[in-house]
Amino acid sequence: MPKKYNVVVVGIGAVGGEMVKILDQRKFPINQLKILARSSREEEIGGRTYQVTAAAEEELAGADFVFFAGTEGASGASATYLPAAKKAGAVSIDNGGDFRMDPEVPLVIPEVNPEDISKHKGMIASPNCSTIQMLVAVAPIYRESPVRRLIASTYQAVSGTGRDAIRELREQTPVALSGEGEVICSIYPHQIAFNVLPQIGSFKEYGFTTEEWKMDRETRKMLHDDSMRITCTAVRVPVFYGHAESVYIETEDVIPVERVREILSAAPGVILVDDPDNGEYPMPIDAAGKDAVYVGRIRQDPHVDNGLHLWVVSDNIRKGAALNVIQIAERMIADGLV
Repeated sequence: MPKKYNVVVVGIGAVGGEMVKILDQRKFPINQLKILARSSREEEIGGRTYQVTAAAEEELAGADFVFFAGTEGASGASATYLPAAKKAGAVSIDNGGDFRMDPEVPLVIPEVNPEDISKHKGMIASPNCSTIQMLVAVAPIYRESPVRRLIASTYQAVSGTGRDAIRELREQTPVALSGEGEVICSIYPHQIAFNVLPQIGSFKEYGFTTEEWKMDRETRKMLHDDSMRITCTAVRVPVFYGHAESVYIETEDVIPVERVREILSAAPGVILVDDPDNGEYPMPIDAAGKDAVYVGRIRQDPHVDNGLHLWVVSDNIRKGAALNVIQIAERMIADGLV
């Protein structure tokens, strides 16, 4: 009889709730599921009612896996509870940002660098949402010919900021449409309805934001390539679910567009939607609620022989967060690492 595992989900916001749904949808081999949050209560998730327990170190006793939900790299819970999880003998997989750049902690996308999972010492980090979908698309091309230059512009949904941001967009929209009343901004510094905000995170070195630096540094870490020249611009858009990215890469060798399509058609986790003459290309509205990374608008740069443009779309709460964490655990089980 296949082994079943005691699973603890820490955090029950947008990502934590999606983790619980995905565990059920994918029939993860669970012996016992425990959900921890700031306070005890009942939560309805996917049509089922779950008991939520107030987080405490003793609640991790007996756990095999601890999934830290977080939201868009939110910090705190994993740093607080990792010692207790290690003491329990559990493997922690963290969607938050506390350990991503820790040299002792593998940062993993199963389709990109599954070999790094075995290097864990009790903690595995899951990358930022925008990095995940970008690398699921770029890594297969990188394996064909190393990428020397990467420029990305992201168009990121409000769900990446959490449930309160979803509510803010929903509440601002009718007020902005009517032109009557005050548009209240409590989550973002400016109105998000019918607007785009060229800031995700805080501004740091060279005027780039924390979100933009994550994509740079996380990419280098997972591809084990510090020579890549990477630059990003991250933008928040008034979409509920699904990040979109314009990704430009320069490879070491020239790769014909048809070969790129072949590579991506065979790549795990990728669905090619690339028939622009017939209006077929990836869009957030089609990716929402799905597990794949969708790639289209593939074209060679007319001015740079080894330059390629891609349009990459994925559900930021599923593959960009909750699903990636669970896929890491599934890969560990499949490889006999737990």
